[in-house]
Amino acid sequence: MKNPIIKFLLTLTLLNSSNFSQDENYNFDITVGSVYLTSAALFLNPNSSDIFLRNQSFELKDIFSPTIEIRYRLSESVAIGLSTEYSRKSQKGNFLTVLAGSQIIQLESEDGFVFIPAELSVYHVLPFSTESFKFNMAGGLGYYHAVHTRKFGDTEISNLESKPVIGIQVSAGMEYLITGNFGLRLQMKFRAPEIKVKSKYNETTVNYRGNVITILQDTFDSKVSINGAVFVLGFSYSF
Repeated sequence: MKNPIIKFLLTLTLLNSSNFSQDENYNFDITVGSVYLTSAALFLNPNSSDIFLRNQSFELKDIFSPTIEIRYRLSESVAIGLSTEYSRKSQKGNFLTVLAGSQIIQLESEDGFVFIPAELSVYHVLPFSTESFKFNMAGGLGYYHAVHTRKFGDTEISNLESKPVIGIQVSAGMEYLITGNFGLRLQMKFRAPEIKVKSKYNETTVNYRGNVITILQDTFDSKVSINGAVFVLGFSYSF
C-alpha cells in the first residue's frame, strides 16, 4: 500500500520541480490580450423606495475589451500578477420613464458603462503541469471603478461621483509555451463587483426627436454590476 502512495508523491514532486525549468531564467513576464465578459447589469433606480424599481435592471452581453498584466515569479511555483482592462458597452432602449402631463411615458436613450479594474493576483502553478503546458489556480483582490454613460437626444451625461469597491476575484487557467519566452494564455475568472455612480446631464434642455424637453432633475444615481464570467486570452512574453 505504501509503495503506490510514495510513487505518487514522488511524481507530484518531480512535476512540480520542473514547472519552471524552461523559463527559470525569467523573473518577469507581460501579457497583452483580450477579455470577454459574458454579461453585466445596469440598475437605473438603485435608491428607489419601490423594491420593484430598485431591483430592476437591464443586461448587457458579450463585452470585449483589451487587457494587460505583468507577473513576477516569487518561486518555482508561485507568481504574483497585476492586471487591468478597459471595458465599454452600451445599448439603446426605452430606459427613461418620465411624466408628461398626466401620462407616464418611456423615452429612448443609449445607456451603458465604462469599467476599469485593477487586480492583484497570486498564481500557483499546479503540480501536473509540464514543460509546455502550465496550469494554474489564482486568487486575489480587485479595485473596481466604473461610470455610467448615457446619450439622450442631443445631450450626454458626466460623472459626478463614483464609489470604487474592493472585492475578491478567483481564477483558473493554463499557458502553452510556444518558445522559451513566448506563450499563449487562457484564464477564466470570477468576480462580482457592484459600483454605485452619480451622474449629471450636460444640458438640462434636450432636443428629443424634434421636441424640446426640460430635465427637472439633472442628477441621478445608478449602479453598475459586473456579474458575468470573464475569459482572458493573450500572448505572454517573459524577460
